[in-house]
Amino acid sequence: MASRVLRVKVIQTHRKSNSYSYKYIIILMEKSALQIARAAYQPKLPAGLRAGGSILRPEATGYGALYFVKQMLADYGEHIEGKTIAISGFGNVAWGAVKKATELGAKVITLSGPDGYVYDPAGVNGEKIDYMLALRMSGDDIVAPYAERFPEATFYAGKKPWIQPVDIALPCATQNELNEADAAALCKNGVKFVAEVSNMGCTAEAIDYFHAHHTPFAPGKAVNSGGVATSGLEMTQNAMHISWNAEEVDLRLHSIMATCTTQQESTERRLTIC
Repeated sequence: MASRVLRVKVIQTHRKSNSYSYKYIIILMEKSALQIARAAYQPKLPAGLRAGGSILRPEATGYGALYFVKQMLADYGEHIEGKTIAISGFGNVAWGAVKKATELGAKVITLSGPDGYVYDPAGVNGEKIDYMLALRMSGDDIVAPYAERFPEATFYAGKKPWIQPVDIALPCATQNELNEADAAALCKNGVKFVAEVSNMGCTAEAIDYFHAHHTPFAPGKAVNSGGVATSGLEMTQNAMHISWNAEEVDLRLHSIMATCTTQQESTERRLTIC
C-alpha cells in the first residue's frame, strides 16, 4: 500500500514538473519576443535605410556585375575603359549595369526589349540612362520609344543585340536569351568577353561555343551575386542599427565582387584540371 502511494506521489510530481516547464517556456518565449521587437523597432530610421533596406539596393545587381567584369578584364591584362558593351534589357538590372559601365569609362551601345533592340553608337549615358527609368515605369515593356526620343539611335524590330560588334556582351534580361547562333555572331564580330548578368542568360550550347572558341565567359550565379551581397550588407546595417552612405556600400560591394571574380576563376581552373 505504501509503495502504491509513493508511486502516485511521484507521478503527480512529474506532472507538476511538466506543467511548470511548459509555463516557463511560454513566459520565456513571450519575454524573448518583446526583447527582439524592441531591438528591431526603430522609430526614426537612419538616412538611407527604408524599413530595413540599404541605399544602392536597386542598383546592386548591375553595379556588382560590372565590378565583376572589371576584375575579369584585369585578370586578362585588359581595362574596361574605352570598351564597347552590348547590354540586353532595359529594366532594373540593365539600368544599374549601364550606370556603372558608363561610370567606369565603358560605352554601352545597345538596349533591348521584347519588341527588339536599339543601337546607339553615341552610347547610353546622361539623360539616356534616366530615360531608361521612364521606359520601365511606363509599363509598356517596349524599347522602341528610345529611338524616337534620341534620333541618333536606331531601333531594330524583332532582333537581338548580339549581332552588333562589341568588346563585351552582357545579357541582362532573361533566361536563355543568348543562344548558340547568337554566340557565333558575337565571336565572328570579335567579342572579347561574355558575362551573364541575368540568371542562366546563355543556353548550354552558347556556353559550349564560347569555351570552344576560347572566349572568356563568366556564369550568372557569380556575375549577378551583387544583389545577394548587398542583401548581406543590409542585414549587417540592420543588426548594427547603422546606415552606410552610398560610397561605403559601393566600396564594400566592389571588394566583394572582386573577391568573387578571383574565386570563380580559381574554381574554374580546378575543374578544368580535373
